[in-house]
Amino acid sequence: MPDFYNEKQALSTLIESINTTLDAMNLDKIKLEISKIKETQSNPDYWLEVSKSSADNRTLSLLEKKLETSTDLLEKTKYISELISLSEEIDDDSSIEEIRSLLVELSVNANAVFLETLLNGKYDSLNAILSLHAGAGGTEAQDWVEMLYRMYLRYCERAGYKTSVLEYLEGDEAGIKSITFMCTGKNAYGFLKAEKGVHRLVRISPFDANKKRHTSFASLEVMPEIIDDAEIKILPEDLRIDTLKSSGAGGQHINKTESAIRITHIPTGFVVNCQNERSQIQNRETAMKMLRSKLIEKKEREQMEINQSIKGELKKIEWGSQIRSYVFCPYTLVKDHRTGFENTNVTAVMDGDIADFIYAYLSKI
Repeated sequence: MPDFYNEKQALSTLIESINTTLDAMNLDKIKLEISKIKETQSNPDYWLEVSKSSADNRTLSLLEKKLETSTDLLEKTKYISELISLSEEIDDDSSIEEIRSLLVELSVNANAVFLETLLNGKYDSLNAILSLHAGAGGTEAQDWVEMLYRMYLRYCERAGYKTSVLEYLEGDEAGIKSITFMCTGKNAYGFLKAEKGVHRLVRISPFDANKKRHTSFASLEVMPEIIDDAEIKILPEDLRIDTLKSSGAGGQHINKTESAIRITHIPTGFVVNCQNERSQIQNRETAMKMLRSKLIEKKEREQMEINQSIKGELKKIEWGSQIRSYVFCPYTLVKDHRTGFENTNVTAVMDGDIADFIYAYLSKI
């Protein structure tokens, strides 16, 4: 008779973990919210309020996806359990490899659903706008910004997110002074908000002929992309809009016409720039999204609804204020100072393998 003891134990552990996750998700509440939205949508006048109906549609889609994912997990546990029972009943061990493969798949899916339960912030499901800025360290820091930018591009590729540059300022001698880029995909802000703060690099400088060890700093600001928010009113008279020629990396449109846009929000002093879209109109629309996001985070901070939920505390970009250190020399170590999580494989981290750092942070907050 085939022995499925280990497989049954693994399934039992997964079922316990999945039930805990689903309890935290509160499926009854999700079903109630879906029902309420659909009931509201049955009113013919409902669709006249475009901004609210669009927001509700996005919410409904997310809730239905959660319910579908949860149902799928439960069905898979039932299927595996029945497959094990059938194999034992007919005394057949030919399905053991299939069962093991299904258990691995179930474990991966269960972990993904668990991580999504950690993303319960108001804006977690949205796209993310990331801004990297060089801090103390001159050319070293600007090179560090370019390295971090590549790291986040690689992470986004791994996660299935798309990226696009919104604003770019080249370094004086090498690297990047600052760059703002969009990360598009499900829960992009929810995951990447874990990365906001100051990042510290320790290495032998490639720009130092004496091969001395240098310390450099860069800050990352992460905001949700706010497409529309009825609570945020931006008055035309509160804006100063300047056009200028784009600069830095880009397509053929760069430097040809004054397509870049800089918008100043006079009441707050917020300034946003966008240069990498193909027309002045597109740059203006994107810049307005960025401004809306900044105003949202300001509103959230003032109301104290969610402590550090949008931008968090960006400390001065120098020694002692970092959230994470990347040490290349005299040893190799990447350590997150908020969670204590660390990885000695610096090469892998710089190639975008930062998911474990993000999960450690989300599990702690």
